[in-house]
Amino acid sequence: MSPQHRITRRTRRSALRSKSPRSECLKVRTAERQKRPKASESRDLRPSTFRPSTPEGPATAIWLLVLLALALPALGIERFPPPDFSGGHEIPETVVPASQARTQAWLDVAMLALGLGLASWISLRLRSRKGLVILSIAALAYFGFWRRGCVCAIGSVQNVALGLADPGYAVPLAVIAFFSLPLIVALMWGRGFCAGVCPHGAIQELVLIKPLKVPHWLDQPLRLLPWIYLSLALLLATTGGLFIICKYDPFVGIFRMGGPRGMLLLGGGLLVLSMFVGRPYCRWLCPFGALLGLLSRVSRFRPSVTPDHCSRCRLCESACPYGAIHTPTTDDSSRDADARPRPLALVVLIPLAALLFGWLGGKVGLASVAWHPTGELASQVAMAEAGTLPEPAPDEITAWRQAGADRAALSTAIAVLERRSLFLGRLFGAGFGVAAALHLVRVRFPRATADYVTDPADCVSCARCFTACPYERLRRGETVQLPVEGGGRA
Repeated sequence: MSPQHRITRRTRRSALRSKSPRSECLKVRTAERQKRPKASESRDLRPSTFRPSTPEGPATAIWLLVLLALALPALGIERFPPPDFSGGHEIPETVVPASQARTQAWLDVAMLALGLGLASWISLRLRSRKGLVILSIAALAYFGFWRRGCVCAIGSVQNVALGLADPGYAVPLAVIAFFSLPLIVALMWGRGFCAGVCPHGAIQELVLIKPLKVPHWLDQPLRLLPWIYLSLALLLATTGGLFIICKYDPFVGIFRMGGPRGMLLLGGGLLVLSMFVGRPYCRWLCPFGALLGLLSRVSRFRPSVTPDHCSRCRLCESACPYGAIHTPTTDDSSRDADARPRPLALVVLIPLAALLFGWLGGKVGLASVAWHPTGELASQVAMAEAGTLPEPAPDEITAWRQAGADRAALSTAIAVLERRSLFLGRLFGAGFGVAAALHLVRVRFPRATADYVTDPADCVSCARCFTACPYERLRRGETVQLPVEGGGRA
């Protein structure tokens, strides 16, 4: 077959194929493919996906640092200049309030821990009255006059109580440390915080010049007052009403050299009384001291009057201005007679006292609603509705009216507050009843002892009895005349 004939047949086949339906479908598909954009033209140029190519290596980092250095001066440029006021108005200088320095707060915690360690070491190991006096002066200077009585371990009870009752209230860690560290030390080594770290105790200790002995029948009932004060303070703090320990602190005005006249007079009166009565605030008012005394009862290490032997000379009893020395029991028969009814008295008195004072605490809780800000607002609203509210109206009434004066919401809030105060009043009242029953049993049926020993709850570790004990002075190498066994004086 000739080449020309082959070309003719190939052309004829192509023509037949072009006229078939399959050929038409292939042409349509080819046209659609030609209309589609190329891969390079379909690249998404949105800013979120676009990644320009940049040189890699150290040069990139150098360029970025150069650009950053050039952009830093722009931070100080005032982008929006203040408007030009007419009339001579001057824009006040922006003052940023200074935040509480965390460094200072933790420095206070460190000083507290150091003071507690030194107080425990001096009172238990060195047994030095002079060392505790020096520590008291340092604590009074730092925590009292330099830090102006704040943060105070005594008032921290309210912060911790409110933090436990209200999840929305955040207690600072420094306040938690001021609350917990003295309690931990009391649980292990007695009232080291009272010995030479607390500024309230130090200022009373340093002004005591001629101590007078308070009768036992008066001293012991007065020692229940701190528990009443503590119960009331916890009630008002947990309901969010008032921090009465801080508000009525008698010595903060002295530390700050100013304050309400009534509190300054109260602090001055206590200082004058402290010249003749040993630590009246610590013994009969301090709520934190009640907790410290409770934990000190179970402390493993506690101050002892004599290092080894007691001759019953009664010199330590005369030297202690706080009534914290237990006299020895006369004979074994009296010790046994006093020990037998103690468990029975505890079983009977504790439930009765808890029920009685729990009921009274509920009454006090309802009465304390009037001290709460919401209770005060409700009282003012009632006076305004009765037309007995004096003019001008208090700011609380004005703000309540501007907020819509929702009487139903105020009534609901008062009802919730009353239920909460009633429950907490009963709880803290029952707690006080238990503490009062234990105190009564301890006073009526004291534990048997053969020597003159310190009461772990009432002793503030002042070391006055150390200097009076002849055996302690003999241990220090002093020349003393030992007293006659069973009585007499050196």
